[in-house]
Amino acid sequence: MNKTKHYLNEYIEALRAAEILESCEFDIKLGSQKVEMLTYDSRKVTENTLFICKGASFREEFLLSAESAGAFCYVSDKLYENAKIGAIVVKDIRRAIAVLTNVYFDNVWQKLNTVGITGTKGKSTTTYFVKNIIDKYSASKGKKPCGVLSSIRNYDGVIDEESHLTTAETLELHSHFENMADSGIETVVMEVSSQALKYDRTFGINYDVGCFLNIGIDHISPIEHSSFEDYFESKLKLFGQCKVLVVNRNSDHWNEVIAAAAASGAYTVIFGYDESCDLWAYDVRPCVDGITFRVRSKESGFDEEFSIALPGSFNVDNALAAIAICRALDVPTEYIKAGLCDAKVDGRMELFRSDDGKITFVVDYAHNKLSFETLFKSMKAQYPQSSVSIVFGCPGGKAQGRRKELGEAAGIYADMIYLTEEDCALESVRDICEEIAGNIRPFGKPYQIIEDRREAILRAACDAAESSKMGKDALILITGKGRETRMKRGIEYIDTPSDVDYVLEALRKVGANE
Repeated sequence: MNKTKHYLNEYIEALRAAEILESCEFDIKLGSQKVEMLTYDSRKVTENTLFICKGASFREEFLLSAESAGAFCYVSDKLYENAKIGAIVVKDIRRAIAVLTNVYFDNVWQKLNTVGITGTKGKSTTTYFVKNIIDKYSASKGKKPCGVLSSIRNYDGVIDEESHLTTAETLELHSHFENMADSGIETVVMEVSSQALKYDRTFGINYDVGCFLNIGIDHISPIEHSSFEDYFESKLKLFGQCKVLVVNRNSDHWNEVIAAAAASGAYTVIFGYDESCDLWAYDVRPCVDGITFRVRSKESGFDEEFSIALPGSFNVDNALAAIAICRALDVPTEYIKAGLCDAKVDGRMELFRSDDGKITFVVDYAHNKLSFETLFKSMKAQYPQSSVSIVFGCPGGKAQGRRKELGEAAGIYADMIYLTEEDCALESVRDICEEIAGNIRPFGKPYQIIEDRREAILRAACDAAESSKMGKDALILITGKGRETRMKRGIEYIDTPSDVDYVLEALRKVGANE
């Protein structure tokens, strides 16, 4: 796409309209200069760049480097005396980035059908349910598959990559939208994180359909959310950015959720498990290959059977959300059924069994209190005769509350616990594991700290194999990483095998049924 080159004055007017413009410090003639490049990375600056000064680690030297490389004006929430180029001072730099980006990319998201999904758990699964449905519908019309931006992968018709952020930074996000529009993709489904909402990465985007799945405690730390209230409030910001809003009646804090939905003015669809909802599931029947259930709607005559290929009763919630989203997008029921029936989500509820069926591995991305407790309860109900082991860790440098919450959940529900590495960043794996262990000890459950993730999974498998010789079936939950193939150590992401790779190796040792 050949983007329109907008004059600097157009960016200024957009900032003024958003009521975040503080002042302009440059000769009036500079306003008629066209912006060739917009960036907050000084390494990407070319001639006629409008440079954005952002981030807690920003240093004036980055601005001076941008000036030397061709930037003719900068945007910041403060003036830098040593810079000789034009300056635009704003009241809110995060929101300013979103406003400027929308100008730079000509609101390219408007060329797409946009779906935004938020919640403490289930975002990825719901996202891929929706993608698989829309892919089947698009294929039937000879059109391109759905674009996806998630915590698992980003696919935009040009880029297909493993993701490291649930929701990309603003400029990267709109670049994905542009790639989709240029590639002929018509629909994008994306996860919208609390951080993205809090810091206005998606400000200015009006989703055709937004979805709120649930709320639990997560991401409370000095560098994320200061409190649960801040986290919850950030999630609810999505409501004001939707034409149609899909919400889960079973969410905690329902009164606040539905009040926020009403205040948003969006057309709201409520899904759940009784006739008070607009769309509800009943006759839920777990089976060997997943779950079958029926869905009714207040719409006259809608009473259909659906199946999903994932275990775990909580995935019916995710399927209901996907059904409601796709109905809002006018996808015919036959494609919703077909898309749900064979939808697979990498690293989410992937089951692997030993040849004798006595050992079952579950690879899942569960990584917070709500997802942990839901996973344990669901799997213990589905495998009531099995001992339950878990292999997990916690990330370094963020969400420190998980070390207590996940330790306690494991102490309550697991029979054996293996603590290991999970994106330790700048912290010590041993220190993180010891902190988790301190929250397990009051429950008296046995645990081991095995820092190497591969060794931890192999040890869990070998211990389960020994136990199975005495007639006890074993369920091993491996959580937090799924099919991710990188581990954050220090400030870098290091290539590693995925948890699925480790499980397949373990199965070869104890008897595989891949």
